Amino acid sequence: MNRRSLLLLAAATGLACAQDSEVHVWPVQGNIYMIVGAGGNITVQTGKDGVLVVDTGLAPMADKTLAAIKSISDGPIRYIINTHYHADHTGGNEKIRLAGSTIVGANVTGDIKDAGVGAAILSHINVLNRMSAPTGQQAPSPDGGWPTSTFLSDQKKLYFNGEGIDILHQPAAHTDGDSIVFFRRSDVISTGDIFTTTNYPIIDLAGGGSIQGTIDALQKIVDMIIPVYGQEGGTMVIPGHGRLCDFGDVLNFREMTIIIRDRVQDMIKRGMTLEQVKAARPTQDYDPLYGSTTGFWTTDKFVEAVYKSLKGEK
Repeated sequence: MNRRSLLLLAAATGLACAQDSEVHVWPVQGNIYMIVGAGGNITVQTGKDGVLVVDTGLAPMADKTLAAIKSISDGPIRYIINTHYHADHTGGNEKIRLAGSTIVGANVTGDIKDAGVGAAILSHINVLNRMSAPTGQQAPSPDGGWPTSTFLSDQKKLYFNGEGIDILHQPAAHTDGDSIVFFRRSDVISTGDIFTTTNYPIIDLAGGGSIQGTIDALQKIVDMIIPVYGQEGGTMVIPGHGRLCDFGDVLNFREMTIIIRDRVQDMIKRGMTLEQVKAARPTQDYDPLYGSTTGFWTTDKFVEAVYKSLKGEK
C-alpha cells in the first residue's frame, strides 16, 4: 500500500472514531503510532526503553487510551510530552502517568537500571503555568496531571528508544506553551493543535496565542518536512486533530492561514470593524474545507481571533 493510500485510510479511521467514540490505533512509520478518538490525537513511540506518549487525550477516555497503548506495547510508560495545556490533550495525564514509571538511571551501556513511580511528564514551562495557579487560588486542572519536568528555552532534546527527539517550543502560536515534537529517526512530527485538518487554526488569545505565531510555527513545520516526491510521503505529520498528513497538507494549511491573515489585515487598514470584517467573509473560499457554524470553534470565532490578534487585543 502506497503512502497516499495510507493517508486516505487514516482519514477514514479518524472519521470512524468521531462516529463511534472509540479509540483506534494507527501505525505511522518507524517506532511511531497514532491513537485517534480519545480527544486530541495521541502519538506513541515504542522500543526497548519503554513507551513515550505525546499528549493523553480527554480524562474520561483515559482507560481506553491506556488499553490502546497496551495494545501497541506492554513496555513501561516512561515519558509523557504535552504539546500544550488544553484538557483534550492533557486530561489523561494523571491516570497514564500513574500507569508508568520514571527512568532515574542507566548503566554504562545505556540500559535502564531502575525507575521511580509514575512516568515523567515533560512540557514547556508555560504549560505548567496554565495548568496550575498562584498560591491560594483554585488550579484549572488536577495537580496529579501537571508536568513534572519543564524547560524554559526554545528546545529540549531527548534520546529514547534509539532515536533523537526534539521538543521545539513555538511561542505565541496556538497558545504560549506549544511544542512541536520531532522523532528524528522515524521521521515523524507531532504538532499538537498548531496544525489540524478538521477546522481553521485555533488561536487561544487568552492562553497567549496569536495569528502570526501560528503562521511562524506552521512555517517551522514546513521547513522540517522532507517529502519523497513532490509534496507527498517522506516526513509524516500527526496533527492535533484529524487525519495523518504529509508535506502537501501542512503547506496548504499554512498558505490558507497566511491568505486569511492578509485579507483581515487589509480590512483593518481600511478601518473596518469586526462586524464588517465578519460580514465580508474573508474565509469564504476555504469554508467548505475548514469552516463551521456550530461547535466550540466556528468560522466567526476564527475570524474574530485573527482580527483581535492583529489589533493586539485579547
